[in-house]
Amino acid sequence: MKDLNRLLEQNRAWAENIKANDPDFFPTLAKQQSPQYLWIGCADSRVPATQLVGMVPGEMFVHRNVANVVDHTDFNCLSVMQYAVDVLKVEHIIVCGHHGCGGVKAAMDNLQLGLIDNWLRHVQDVLHEHESLLADVKDENKRLDRLCELNVIEQVANVSRTTIVQSAWQRGQDVVVHGWIYGLENGLLRDLGVSVDNAESLADVYDSAISNAS
Repeated sequence: MKDLNRLLEQNRAWAENIKANDPDFFPTLAKQQSPQYLWIGCADSRVPATQLVGMVPGEMFVHRNVANVVDHTDFNCLSVMQYAVDVLKVEHIIVCGHHGCGGVKAAMDNLQLGLIDNWLRHVQDVLHEHESLLADVKDENKRLDRLCELNVIEQVANVSRTTIVQSAWQRGQDVVVHGWIYGLENGLLRDLGVSVDNAESLADVYDSAISNAS
């Protein structure tokens, strides 16, 4: 219980600090949210979405799961995307993975962990899709990081193929899907060069990103 009390105390200190600098922050925030960005990232505790990009509450809509997977049968993720695109009118969807991802490593090593094995099959599909490319990377840690990057590129493609994003593009809505990777070792984000803003360019952008990842 002592640990939980510490969290509550830290929350009060955080809220007081915000109010001291901007008395209208919370009353204004309570009325509405108008983020320009949807972040789809990993649930890893070392990768806090808004903190990485120096944003405050209200500036970014966030969905996180193990290994930042976007699956077309995951109604949790799809519901977040639909609300972000159709209601909040976000302009950018950022899929962000990170080097050294435990979920990606479990998939690469074919570990048997229980229920999560079913979820990580999606990452294993990425592994099998790019098996020959990954075979050229002899160092195990570098191979893991390469798979983390390839997984992001694949998830960007998955986001771009959803009916949510496809419909937005068809009606002329400006939505761009991006792929980034985060380095735990240095705290820096890197653009993987895969940004898609229309259905027609998806194949070319995907092929170019895969080529650059090799």
